[in-house]
Amino acid sequence: MFTGLIQAVGRLVDRTPLGGDVRLRFTVGVMPFGDVQLGESIACNGVCLTVVAFDTAHFDADVSTETLALTTLGALPVGAAVNLERALRVGDRLGGHLVSGHVDGVGAVAAVHDDARGQRWRFGAPKALLRFIAQKGSIAVDGTSLTVNAVDDAGFEVMLVPHTLAHTGFGTMPTGTPVNLEVDTVARYVARLQETEGWA
Repeated sequence: MFTGLIQAVGRLVDRTPLGGDVRLRFTVGVMPFGDVQLGESIACNGVCLTVVAFDTAHFDADVSTETLALTTLGALPVGAAVNLERALRVGDRLGGHLVSGHVDGVGAVAAVHDDARGQRWRFGAPKALLRFIAQKGSIAVDGTSLTVNAVDDAGFEVMLVPHTLAHTGFGTMPTGTPVNLEVDTVARYVARLQETEGWA
């Protein structure tokens, strides 16, 4: 599990095809990394990946064909910035919201407007996900925990404060960029319970 509070911006520095899927190598930026272990989980743009090799400044992760097809990692170019977060430890503060690292769909940056010292961002989203997105609810966009300001039948809107713009990949992201979306876990389970009501 993750919190959606980005610890560093790294970069994809290598993509190696291996037996039909790929191994990706990322730099870790300023993310605390001295106690990393093989097999631990790191969220890369909101996608939970397993560390299969590492050194003091990089880690490698194998990415399945499913993940390549259903997230932005499949088309991520070498050199691209990525939001990074190590897995939540028992006892850590939960400053964002519970994020699983299991991407529900891919959206895109639709519009960006300055708003005082921050920016108002609008994202397009798949219609199948919009039923899980609520005003003042939480959503993870490229792994970043954000609060939904507004939602309609085509997408949703959030506010990005200066800290978020400075410490995530959003600060250099142009309109049209695809993004990974993970809806709030509670919303997903409430919807599932409503679908199965009366099964018992």
